[in-house]
Amino acid sequence: MTFSSDHDLGMGRSIPRRDFVSGVGVALTGSLLPFGFADPFMPLLGGRQERIDPPARTGMRGTHDGSWETAHGLVRGEAWDRALDTGETYDLVVVGGGISGLSAAHFFRRQVGGPDARVLVLDNHDDFGGHAKRNEFRHDGRLYLVNGGTLNVEAPSQYSPVAAGLLWDLGIDRTRYWTGTEEVRRRYAELGLSRGYFFDREHFGEDRLVSGWGRRPWSELAARTPLSESARADLVRLYEERGLVDPWPRLGSDEKKARLTRMSYRDWLIDVLGVDSSVALMQDSSGHLFVTGADAVPAIYAWEMGYPGFAHLGLEATPPERLIDEPGGSHGRENAARAGSGDPTMYFPDGNATITRLLVRALIPEAMPGSSMEDVVLAPAAYDRLDRDDSAVRIRLSSTVVGVRHLGDTDSAREVEVTYVRDGTARRVRARGVVLACWNQIIPWLCPELSDTQKEALGYGEKAPLVYTNVFLRRWRSLVDAGVSGASAPGSFHQSLGLSTSLRMGAYTSGQNPDEPAVLRMSRYVYEAGHSRREQHRRGRRELQQTSFEAFERNIRDQLARMFGDHGFDPAEDVLAITVNRWPHGYTYSYNPLFEDPRWAFGTPDDRPCVVARQPFGRITIANADAAASPHSDAAINEAYRAVQELRGAMG
Repeated sequence: MTFSSDHDLGMGRSIPRRDFVSGVGVALTGSLLPFGFADPFMPLLGGRQERIDPPARTGMRGTHDGSWETAHGLVRGEAWDRALDTGETYDLVVVGGGISGLSAAHFFRRQVGGPDARVLVLDNHDDFGGHAKRNEFRHDGRLYLVNGGTLNVEAPSQYSPVAAGLLWDLGIDRTRYWTGTEEVRRRYAELGLSRGYFFDREHFGEDRLVSGWGRRPWSELAARTPLSESARADLVRLYEERGLVDPWPRLGSDEKKARLTRMSYRDWLIDVLGVDSSVALMQDSSGHLFVTGADAVPAIYAWEMGYPGFAHLGLEATPPERLIDEPGGSHGRENAARAGSGDPTMYFPDGNATITRLLVRALIPEAMPGSSMEDVVLAPAAYDRLDRDDSAVRIRLSSTVVGVRHLGDTDSAREVEVTYVRDGTARRVRARGVVLACWNQIIPWLCPELSDTQKEALGYGEKAPLVYTNVFLRRWRSLVDAGVSGASAPGSFHQSLGLSTSLRMGAYTSGQNPDEPAVLRMSRYVYEAGHSRREQHRRGRRELQQTSFEAFERNIRDQLARMFGDHGFDPAEDVLAITVNRWPHGYTYSYNPLFEDPRWAFGTPDDRPCVVARQPFGRITIANADAAASPHSDAAINEAYRAVQELRGAMG
C-alpha cells in the first residue's frame, strides 16, 4: 500500500500537544509554564482542564526547548553577574538530577550529613531523572508507560556492592521482579512474533520486511530479501559461518585479536571476508551500542558481542573480568561481558525511570507515595512537593546552573556559591559542598578556576547523540499480521523499532490485546560514517539539533507505513501520539582503539581523560557516568558514591 502524500500519512491531523513555531517543532509551551497555569493546548485534549505533568507531555522531549538555551548562552560568553541572592544555604548542592545526581544526594544523607542534612538538587529539565525519564500515554482511562531514555538494568549480578546495595536499599528485589513478570513476558512469543529486518528502497532497491530473523534457516531468510544473488550467498555464508577462510592461519589467538583490535568491523567484513557491501551495511546495526556505523566499531568488539564472521578464527574466549575496566571501561567490552554472563537484564515499564522515582521517594517521601518497586510504577508524582521550604531535600527543576565557585581560597574555603538561571533570572545559593553530576564538557564553563589540564580532560569525551521515539498506536494488529514484535532497519530514519517490553508490575500491565493501544519504541542513532568516532558524534549532534519535530513526524509516519502498510497499518488513523526524546548529548563516550585513544581503550591507566577530569577541586567533586567513561547506570551510581566520599574528606 502506498501513502504518497502528507494527507495520506496523517500530517494534516492534530496530534494532541504538538506545537510548531515558524515550521520548527518545539517542546510544548505548556512545559515552560509554572504548574497550575492554563495550557493553551487543552482544547486539543477535549477541553479537559487538568494539569499535564512532564512525563505525559508529547512532542519534542528529552533535551526539550527551554532546557538547553541558557547553557548554550554560557558557552557563547553570556554572563550572569547580577544574580539574586536567595539567602539559601545548604549542606550539599547537586548539579544534575539524573541517576548519578539523585544517588549522590542519597549517599550524602546516608553517610555524611544525616537525615536532616539540607540538600538542593538543581536540574535544567522540567522533569527529574536526567536520561532516565519516562513517557506516559493515556487512552480510555488507561495508562501506558515506556522509557524516554535509559532502558534497563543490565546484568545486575555484576553490579558493584555499592550499586547493588543502592538498588536493594530502594526496594528493587531481583527475585521478586522475575517472579512477578514471568507470565506476561511471554506474550509476544505466544502470538508467534519474532524479530524482523526491514530493507528500504533507498539502500536495497525496494521496501521489504522479512520476519523470522534469526529463527528461520538463513538460506530461507536470504531468499526472501531483495538482495542480489551474490549478496544472498554472502549473507548465508556470513551467518552460517561456512566457507570463511582464516586469513591468519599461522597466528595464535592473541595475535589475531591484536589485529582485530586495529581494524573496523566493516573493514573486516568487506576487505578481509569479501562480503557484499549491502550485507556489510546490514551490520551497521552493530553500531547501535556505539551510535556509529560499523566503520567505527572495532572488529574485536564485534567478536566479543557475538556478531557474525569470526567463528572460523578459533579465538579463545576472553574472561569477563578482562572485558570490564574498573571504574568504567569500553562500552562494547562491557556489553560483551554482561551479555555472556547469563544474568538476565531487568526491564521496568518506564525503563530506569523506576530507579529515579524510587530515589525521589527515598529523598522526598511525600513527593512519591508508596512503599515498593511495584507500586512506584503507578504512584502519582507530586511535582508541587519537590521544592518546598519545609523539606530537608529539595529538587528544583528548570534551573540551569551557570557558575560554581568557592567563597575564598580553594584549599580553605568553607562554602561554595552556586549560580543558576530560572525563568530568565539568575539566582545564587550557598553550600558546604557541591557534587557536579552533570555533563563533563559543561564543567569548565561552570568552574573557570579549574586547571587547564583538568579542563582539557573534561572536554575530551564526545557524548553520542541519539533519539528514543515513542509512538502511541491505536492498535498493533498490523505488527501481528506482519509476524514481528520489532525490526532492525539499517539505513532508515529510525534504525530499529519494537513494541514496548511486555510486562506486569504490581497493578500495571502493558498492552496485551493487538486490537487495543500499545507503545512502539523507535530508536534513531545519528552519525555520519567515514570519520572517527568522536567526529561522527559531533556531526550527528549538529544534524539532530537541526531536525524539527515536523521532520521527525513525517519520517515516522512514512517509515511505519512502508513497513506495515501492507499489513493494515494506516498512519493517518493508527497514530494517537508521538513523543520524540531527543538526546544530543546521549551515551557517555567510551574509548575506542581505532582512533584517537588506543592507549586508553584497554586497561585502566591513571592518565585516562575520565580519571584526570574527575579529580576533586576543594569542596567541589564530580560524578556522573562521564567520570567512568561508561554509559551504564551502575557507573553513574558508582561515581556518585566516589564523589560523595571525596566530598566527605574535603569537608572534614
